[in-house]
Amino acid sequence: MLLELAEEADDPETRREVETELAGVQDILDDLEMESLFFGEYDDRPAIVSVHAGAGGVDAQDWTEMLIRMYLRFLDDRGFDVRMDEVTEGEEAGIKSATFTVFGDHAYGIMEGERGVHRLVRISPFDANSRRHTSFAAVDVVPDVGDEVDIEIKDEDLRIDTYRAQGAGGQHVNKTDSAVRITHLPTGIVVQCQNERSQLQNKARAMAILKARLADEARRERERQLAEIRGEQNEASWGRQIRSYVLQPYQMVKDLRTGVEVGNVQAVLDGDLEAFVQAYLRWRRGRHEVSADD
Repeated sequence: MLLELAEEADDPETRREVETELAGVQDILDDLEMESLFFGEYDDRPAIVSVHAGAGGVDAQDWTEMLIRMYLRFLDDRGFDVRMDEVTEGEEAGIKSATFTVFGDHAYGIMEGERGVHRLVRISPFDANSRRHTSFAAVDVVPDVGDEVDIEIKDEDLRIDTYRAQGAGGQHVNKTDSAVRITHLPTGIVVQCQNERSQLQNKARAMAILKARLADEARRERERQLAEIRGEQNEASWGRQIRSYVLQPYQMVKDLRTGVEVGNVQAVLDGDLEAFVQAYLRWRRGRHEVSADD
């Protein structure tokens, strides 16, 4: 109403004041809309992210390193703190696997949508004939539940191995068997940590990661059981291709869940994931609302 009066009176000063106030209101509404997307039980928890090379040999290991670089740039740009827990380098190039923990506002909520299989199509830099290769990497994301969830882990269910850490990380690396690998025998889940300063600290961190993985597996099992009760086809997130990154014969990144497509592949690989994060959060909310109505 005030804006209309300013227009009628041809009062530019009042019009500017009203437009400034309206812009401020819109900013508040945008912030509220964003907050409404973080409704998950663990959205505010730290996120434990693991990236593993899949099919594709050395290309897949190189792709895994590219994904990790992409995530670290994205998280740094957004002001998150990241603690690298473990890195296993490839024999020829790239990375076989890595695990890192993300700390910050809505860390798990932001990173949850990256869980799944990521597919890369490109001319292989490791192929002397410059042929096009398809590589896969699997990303797992679980919330760091700390002491909030009571998970019983029996000593007899664990196999604990120590080994020498790889890569950069200080003078102690590769000089002592400080790195720790823990295998949970009933589930086959394997976690490892090598970047703490002592074997005891690495073991404690590996146990925390194992606890988070077991808690997440329990949640997924409950979801599977509920889906069976409803008679629905369960959609597994782990082991399912969620996003394709194509560098040849054309350039495009496409999320197969939300349908979001981006033509500037290099910008995405440099950490520009905002469009995919926003779209996933809205897609997730839509699925939640449909589920709540059932």
